[in-house]
Amino acid sequence: MRCFLLPALLALSLSTNAMADDEGRAWQAGDHHVHSEWSVDWDRTTSPPTPLRGGDSPYTRSRNARQALAYGLTWMVHTDHGGPGHSAVTRDHAWPALEQARRDVPPLIQFNGMEFDVPAAEHASLIIAPGPHERDDLVDIERRFSRNEPVDGMQRDEAQTMLAALAHMRALPAPPLMFVNHPSRTATGVGQWGEVEPDELRAWHDAAPRVLVGMEGAPGHQAIRSERGLYRNRAAPTFGGFDQMTTQVGGVWDTLLAEGRRFWITATSDSHENLRDGGRDYDPGEYSKTYVWARREAGDILDGLRHGRMFAVTGDLIDALELTVRGDDAAHVATLGDTLALPVGTTMRIELRVRQPSRPNAEGARPVLAQMELIVGTLGDQGTPMMQTRHWRADSWRRDGDMLVATWTLPVPARGAFVRARGSNTLDATPPADVPGEDPWQDLWFYSNPVFIDASGAAPTTPAR
Repeated sequence: MRCFLLPALLALSLSTNAMADDEGRAWQAGDHHVHSEWSVDWDRTTSPPTPLRGGDSPYTRSRNARQALAYGLTWMVHTDHGGPGHSAVTRDHAWPALEQARRDVPPLIQFNGMEFDVPAAEHASLIIAPGPHERDDLVDIERRFSRNEPVDGMQRDEAQTMLAALAHMRALPAPPLMFVNHPSRTATGVGQWGEVEPDELRAWHDAAPRVLVGMEGAPGHQAIRSERGLYRNRAAPTFGGFDQMTTQVGGVWDTLLAEGRRFWITATSDSHENLRDGGRDYDPGEYSKTYVWARREAGDILDGLRHGRMFAVTGDLIDALELTVRGDDAAHVATLGDTLALPVGTTMRIELRVRQPSRPNAEGARPVLAQMELIVGTLGDQGTPMMQTRHWRADSWRRDGDMLVATWTLPVPARGAFVRARGSNTLDATPPADVPGEDPWQDLWFYSNPVFIDASGAAPTTPAR
């Protein structure tokens, strides 16, 4: 069983370097799941099958980059999906298209990646670390491990192949990142899993905890009104546009966090074709954003994604979030992705601060935040999390300049804890199941990633910022 304690040497390192590491950082909005014309279709009457350009998206990578920049993103990952022999498409077509997009839209930080066909599961966003080997690393991973890559008719659809892929990625000099996409899209009910199961998430995370670091909290395909997120099973929908693994307090995500796993969530567009053009999607950044606390440089954004310095939001409900935890010693504080060591018998002071944008969102509206919630979890006797929650509305939070602030003081749990936050423009204390025909712009949410509390009594990890 895991605990919340970080190794002592790491704690000292964080304490010494945290303030310097924060210099120059700001909230950088992005999207790690975007398709282009190189998400090809296939002519399977030929041998091997022939890729058909534009089969699953009509857009160039440069067009997607321009749209992302127009909707306020500073970073984006190009994630075309594969098929039989697609690694050659990646090498010969998608990579040159990425190089062209970088030339065409230089202000946008653009990562090389793909929607990886996970062996014995479904899909994940694979994000390659920038550098001289970023093309060849992606081509090699796809060629050797992607479920749909073989051209000899043999499918690599075994769980062991995914573990081998993660072992390979973990050992690379510049390890990539991976986020599981739309984890409950194939579920058959609430808590009844399909092609992605909680034990698979555990196994993948155990195999490479610095590579497979999380999942989409809010899947893409939010523009389609008939089946939000393309979660087609009416018994297993999204909830407020977010996946049930994220939204259920005490559910899968909270269980993973209570086990001490550093496992993060994001929000993406999964953009293939925009609603305006007859598709079912929004453009990158038009509706969903993942904000990373980082300098405006690829390496630090990747570091923020790897270490959980981020929050997910839809409809531009907020554009800044600070979630901090302090103990009786106010000289130390932990924030998103951090761990703070506090003795049992003391108190922890949680503070949530959020900011609403000053400009309208892509729908031309300025949604009003109606409620915020702080969520605290700790590991229970049976391995399931024990949860505490508290809600605030406009009459109970306070305003500090352009920030809305909620605070909560409570005892440090004996087994440590994690703290996360969410909020909405609705008054729903818990997001209800999404139903056909609802307007996604009227049902907006933000979710933070967690702060961890270690109750072992070690020295605090992070000095006040």
